[in-house]
Amino acid sequence: MKYLIIFAAVMLAGIMFCSGRIRKNSEKVRNPDLCIGAYYFDGWAGKNNLSGDPDQPWAENAPLHLTRRMLEEFPEREPVWGWRDDSLEIMEQQIDTAADNGLAFFSFCWFWHDNKSSINENAIRDDPKNTGLDLFLKSGNSKRMQFCLMIANHDWFEITGPENWEAAAQYLMPYLTHEQYLKINGKPLVIIFNGAGGDKAGFDRMQKAARDAGLPGLAIACNWYGTPEQGYQYRTHYMISYGYEDGAEKHSYAELITAAENEWRGSSEQPYIPVVTAGFDKRPWEGPNGLFNKREGWYYTGRTPALFRQFLEKAVSWIKTHPEQTPDEHVILICAWNEYGEGAWIAPTKGDRNGEYLKVIRSLAMADK
Repeated sequence: MKYLIIFAAVMLAGIMFCSGRIRKNSEKVRNPDLCIGAYYFDGWAGKNNLSGDPDQPWAENAPLHLTRRMLEEFPEREPVWGWRDDSLEIMEQQIDTAADNGLAFFSFCWFWHDNKSSINENAIRDDPKNTGLDLFLKSGNSKRMQFCLMIANHDWFEITGPENWEAAAQYLMPYLTHEQYLKINGKPLVIIFNGAGGDKAGFDRMQKAARDAGLPGLAIACNWYGTPEQGYQYRTHYMISYGYEDGAEKHSYAELITAAENEWRGSSEQPYIPVVTAGFDKRPWEGPNGLFNKREGWYYTGRTPALFRQFLEKAVSWIKTHPEQTPDEHVILICAWNEYGEGAWIAPTKGDRNGEYLKVIRSLAMADK
């Protein structure tokens, strides 16, 4: 009899927990007046360059961008689901975690495989740096979020020539026409990482390809600086930080907030999408135990959930007080969901198992029914 009572109590507690969880989730919905998303860096799949080296046993099953220095000096950055994220199960876990906390979309970094040359569709399809996007769309819970693309046209992945920009648009059209693709003013948002690497003639061809596919065109945004004359309708950033290769120098996270506020500005002709940088510290990628011998740069310490809240609140306030300078959709981008190597992440990690940074987003992005 005693065991039956205990069993009944346990079952009742489980029912109450589940019911409470359901009620809690049903009490909050995403605020329709605010669209907060995060860049998704697809660097945690593929094969590590040191895999097979008998002197580097840690690298045997490690993803592409993991480094020995990260393992030894920055273990708190490891995601709660482990370093690899290239499985459907982990992608679904990430989607649920993000959506539960008010994130509306991921902006996936997309890489043109063959630098400065014509598209190699098989190489792009097989590139581990484009794994997350396809896993996202295959996920059973993907409809909980939207997505867009950030074309990473930087060194080693540059797109040159109008014909290649058109080829990129044609390749990406199944994504751009997807029902969950994020739109600005009715047009799919495409962010160009290197604004200086844009091509007006190429963008014109991309716009035509979009219209031929039944879209009203594309909303093309540049990172940092680019003009409407270059084909950019919008402006934004990937992250806002300084001193990338200026030597090891310690700075405070609060400086990133000030730096961002100085860059948040747009116009009715070229609205701006504000970016909140979750942190910047790429020391795990520097030095002989780092990644590709990256040069030392400034690193920003002292980030806390309280400072991150202040940062995000300032972005929300800027949107509300500058409606003529930003899109009507009230979009905010966070860098990033998972830039663990560069020190910019909001996903739950071993150093933040309870997702305190995500709780900050939830408190601002979710509203009562």
